[in-house]
Amino acid sequence: MKVLANDGIAQSGVTALENAGYEVILTTVAQNQLVDYINKNEITVLLVRSATKVRTDIIDGCPSLKIIGRGGVGMDNIDVEYAREKGLKVINTPAASSHSVAELVFGHLFGMARFLHNTNRDMPLEGDTNFKGLKKAAAKGVELKGKTLGVLGIGRIGQATAKVALANGMKVVAFDPFIEDVNLELEFFDGQTVNFDIKTISKEEVLKQADFITLHVPAQKEYVIGKEEFDMMKEGVILVNAARGGVVDEVALVNAIEQGKVSNAALDVFENEPTPEMQLLMNPALSLSPHIGAATGEAQDRIGMELAEQIISILG
Repeated sequence: MKVLANDGIAQSGVTALENAGYEVILTTVAQNQLVDYINKNEITVLLVRSATKVRTDIIDGCPSLKIIGRGGVGMDNIDVEYAREKGLKVINTPAASSHSVAELVFGHLFGMARFLHNTNRDMPLEGDTNFKGLKKAAAKGVELKGKTLGVLGIGRIGQATAKVALANGMKVVAFDPFIEDVNLELEFFDGQTVNFDIKTISKEEVLKQADFITLHVPAQKEYVIGKEEFDMMKEGVILVNAARGGVVDEVALVNAIEQGKVSNAALDVFENEPTPEMQLLMNPALSLSPHIGAATGEAQDRIGMELAEQIISILG
């Protein structure tokens, strides 16, 4: 049987699948050529990440397909329910990249708290001529320890992010419409563990209490954070969106920055990917990354192995 990993897969997954007797194809096929390629090569399993979209044309037009797999969490690029109605198995790897995303969130948070997103751009340009000026501009940093992190969406990634926050001495408040409480176990290098119980509160209370806010929610029809939500936040709040483009109203975000309500924000995802708005790219209050939440070697290894194990379990 043949597996087409159209957006790539880690070598760990390739090896596991090949050892189980599968042929793994790593060719990247253009979206408009996928149906023909899958049929011509009698592909049994189609694996994607975020680039390839699996809509009804592929589901209806490729009778050899038995499994559609998403290397990652969100499956908004797959018509999941329709595929399952047609008898296809749809799998993903919800836990594999959680810690990688959490670390990226904190990379942005630590950077913004000390203006590193600015100094890393300005030092090469002015470091030799305006050292004192740059030092003064970045002299009002803040510590994360002792501050409150608001987590919107306390699923797997939200919990991983909350653990990093707790390990750094932060208070965590959380909102999730589907979860009332979570028990978080922090594991340390020497085998010690510490448990924290967190009961979720209302979205409004999270927005009012938090010094820093991070979103870990799926794509949805309406904004999770818009003008109304920005108005509820503390003055000078710092926001991170490493979830999905479209859950934060980017126009309202820029306005909130201009009004001083938001001091800084980080975006790993954008409403218009892969061509973010220029007003975002040029805004000095924003810390930006190109949708790399799960882009670590460790996460990709876990994703590859988890996909392989599921495929082997389903198909034998």
